[in-house]
Amino acid sequence: MGRHAGIPKDGSAGGAVRLDARVLGIVQGVGFRYWTMAKAEELGLSGEVANLDDGSVSVVAEGPEPKVGQLLEWLNSGSTPGRVERVDGSTSPAEGGFRGFRAY
Repeated sequence: MGRHAGIPKDGSAGGAVRLDARVLGIVQGVGFRYWTMAKAEELGLSGEVANLDDGSVSVVAEGPEPKVGQLLEWLNSGSTPGRVERVDGSTSPAEGGFRGFRAY
């Protein structure tokens, strides 16, 4: 499995993926985690967002690949609170261990 070019655009099929991302920039103390949680919930994703000791934010989100892709696009869009300088992320098959989306 792994990387697959023919992913459905409509979110159908069992194409659930997991995004593990680290967001760098001015992203703490600006409401970033709560806006990210709201966006993830709007997209129907599960996972968590948390501040890291180095000033970055960790985002883990699971759901249909197109919806996870929309969250990643939003993280990179300039529409987030604060100032995102870079998003380092990777996707893998979803593990299914989350219930809802939480901010820490």
